[in-house]
Amino acid sequence: MKLIHCADLHLDSRMSANLDKEKAKERKGEILHTFERMVAYAAQNGAAAILIAGDMFDARNISAAVRNTVLYQIDGHPEITFYYLRGNHDSDNFLSDLEEIPGNLKLFGAEWTAYGEADGKVVISGIELSAENVGAACVSLTLDAGKCNIVMLHGQEAESAAKDRTAVINLKALRNKGIDYLALGHIHAYKKEKLDARGIYCYPGCLEGRGFDECGEHGFVLLDVDEETGRYTHEFIPFARRNLYTVEVDVTDCRTTAEMSGRMDQTLREAGCRPDSLVKVVLRGMLDVACEKDVQYLLAGLNSRFYYGKVYDETTLRIDVEDYRYDESLKGEYVRQVMADDALSDEDKKLIIRYGLQALAGEEVQ
Repeated sequence: MKLIHCADLHLDSRMSANLDKEKAKERKGEILHTFERMVAYAAQNGAAAILIAGDMFDARNISAAVRNTVLYQIDGHPEITFYYLRGNHDSDNFLSDLEEIPGNLKLFGAEWTAYGEADGKVVISGIELSAENVGAACVSLTLDAGKCNIVMLHGQEAESAAKDRTAVINLKALRNKGIDYLALGHIHAYKKEKLDARGIYCYPGCLEGRGFDECGEHGFVLLDVDEETGRYTHEFIPFARRNLYTVEVDVTDCRTTAEMSGRMDQTLREAGCRPDSLVKVVLRGMLDVACEKDVQYLLAGLNSRFYYGKVYDETTLRIDVEDYRYDESLKGEYVRQVMADDALSDEDKKLIIRYGLQALAGEEVQ
């Protein structure tokens, strides 16, 4: 029996943090299409169920188009059971206007709920964590050790270094409970670890990366359970329409924008960035204060090659005062005057000198 474990779809996310209005709208549509493609994948590969471990939506108020599309996919695939456990972003009104909930949509609540698959040989249990029940939830879980037990939760693991307002899952309390696969949601990167001698816990990550804090491959986990033995295999399936990359480029000692562009091209090729990707380039290294650098040109080149590009300039400037000590030109006098001003910090001096040299050379000051 095949199962898909996904989480953190964040359908109807605004997508406006990096993108302009048109591309944000396009990406919103792509994320919804990825959900549709995942359901089609499940149908084509004979998956019996899709486990959605929280944050299917991104906000309390979801658009009619997104709501209707999700319901259409559920209604249109009665052979697939959808197990939907709400997360901290999910809408309360997703099903509020329905006269009848689809028979193949299984929900969870504030107490442990269990469903049987494969004539009860596989049990899928879950609880929606809140401030009221989080303390006792993991301790109160009771399972039949003779079954293949899949448990769904949404929250951050207690061992995680990153803490936010989401419920914390007490992994220690879940050990030796008879869990075979702990299907989690909330962390947006794929992660799989051993829970105890019997089972593992897994975050599938988000289905599509939305910002540059969600770089790398994204998708879902495909489980294949032997109904007789309860043993299973699991595989992460990359499935995102687009990937995001943050690439650091060392431009130390480059003298011109053309040289920097060449370094960028080489680094991006080595990183394997595809043309349909979203790419953030971070320029690092030390540059001579008189170098010619046009960040807007580099950004335009990046956007001509990729779906979306962003350039952060985090280079530092270097100035060798000896190069200007005996320079009798206007440029030399300018540098000496700035360097002699004790009211300025060293970094301010470098910036002022850079802007002045650009102006003296007839360049556009950036």
